[in-house]
Amino acid sequence: MISCFKKRGISMKDPRLAKAWKNLSQYSKSDKISLSQFQDIFSHEFSFLEHIAGNHLVVPDFVDFREKIESIYSKVEQCHDGEVASYIPQLARVDPEKFAVSICTIDGQVINLGDFDELLCVQSSCKPINYCLALEEHGLEKVHSHIGHEPSGQSFNELSLNSKGLPHNPLINSGAIMACSLIKPNLSIADRFDHVLTTWKKVTNSTSVGFNNSVYLSERETADRNYALAYFMRENNAFPEGTNLEKTLEFYFQCCSIETNTKNLAVLAATLANGGLNPFSNEKVFESSTIKNCLSLMNSCGMYDYSGEFSFHIGLPAKSGVSGVVYVVVPNTLGICIWSPRLDKHGNSVRAIQFCKELTKTFLFHNYDSLVTEQQDKINPRLVEEHEAAGKVQQLCYAAARGDTQYIQSLLIRGVDINSKDYDKRTPLHLAVCEGQFEAVKYLILHGADLLAKDRWGRCPLDEVKDSQSQAIKSWVKAWSPKVKATSKERSKKTGSKKSRTGIVEA
Repeated sequence: MISCFKKRGISMKDPRLAKAWKNLSQYSKSDKISLSQFQDIFSHEFSFLEHIAGNHLVVPDFVDFREKIESIYSKVEQCHDGEVASYIPQLARVDPEKFAVSICTIDGQVINLGDFDELLCVQSSCKPINYCLALEEHGLEKVHSHIGHEPSGQSFNELSLNSKGLPHNPLINSGAIMACSLIKPNLSIADRFDHVLTTWKKVTNSTSVGFNNSVYLSERETADRNYALAYFMRENNAFPEGTNLEKTLEFYFQCCSIETNTKNLAVLAATLANGGLNPFSNEKVFESSTIKNCLSLMNSCGMYDYSGEFSFHIGLPAKSGVSGVVYVVVPNTLGICIWSPRLDKHGNSVRAIQFCKELTKTFLFHNYDSLVTEQQDKINPRLVEEHEAAGKVQQLCYAAARGDTQYIQSLLIRGVDINSKDYDKRTPLHLAVCEGQFEAVKYLILHGADLLAKDRWGRCPLDEVKDSQSQAIKSWVKAWSPKVKATSKERSKKTGSKKSRTGIVEA
């Protein structure tokens, strides 16, 4: 079993297995475990285990994928071009030869190479998260009444605004300062930063996200340009009414001084790739619409004034920071983080850019690779589309039967149809009702499952509700919605059967 996990790219430290390992620790190595004991040990992870055993993970041949990533890493490691950022003293002291690559898929398959445990300062890579927080708090219209959404075509700290007197986008300094002014403005700086740090811990599913005070002090001491940007925006009445400029800048410097490692940043990127759902905790950190807007801006504005060229050659949403970090999102597939402190003239990591170029030379990851049918030399490491779709339907039905609402949510975010059917034309709702899975029934109905979908024998979930042994399901469905009751009565008139006439009311 352990060899299967490793082959599939699942770490033995995967938090989804923590409870199982704890249960297993009650037995000695010499104990023979029965089937029922095995089921008890892994009772909370059965959907996950089925996912692994059936090789339904997003990158099925993970051994080959890892070998190719390691080959790219070794090739890029030979590059020593670029210079470490020197305008912030603390960053200038970092070893320029540090190099790490971490990858996390939306199924939690991981690769970590090089200095992946070394702490690094996130710098500008904090900006997408702050933009997401501002969107979740205020909505798209409010946020973009203070921030534009166009590439600036200029340096990230250029003293310029758009034609409306607003910062060009939230991923350059002026826009990021503006985004900070929108995040919990009525709280103290300490509480605002706690709010941001808590979100980082959720999006990385890690407690090892901290704060580098020396970098923060260096940021504050070398902040003339950021102060100039803030005063320039205030002069143009760009800030929300009542904004405290000094506190906003302090908050911005704190966010840039968050400290973590590439392992965590790869999970962050995977959460973005997964529509805001963390692949390990299954917690919905951000709404999918928030992620869509964030990735759109990362695709056009995330790499400073190299953004257009990066989008053209690499074709993926990304965000860089002057500490030498870059994280890249392959939507619905995986997140990547590369860290190497030597920077090019744009302020992006030289090795990270080279790694991304090699990545998209090797794999069909560019957003528009699917349009070029003659690219026979590129590899698609993902599941074949037809096999993937069939596998996900099977997984959704299995999760519904087991009452695994977290996994149901994960599959729905990935685009699986909630009313998809198995070979007997039974939907996930059919199976959840038959197995008496109350929470799954409730979740599926509230998210659009069809109570009147017929299986091959002509039975719908409402028929299963009537015959269910679960009084909780019967009572909840009966009281759920007048609209469903009306639909059921209409159906009863058409069928003319006594059983159907009472429908949901009798159920």
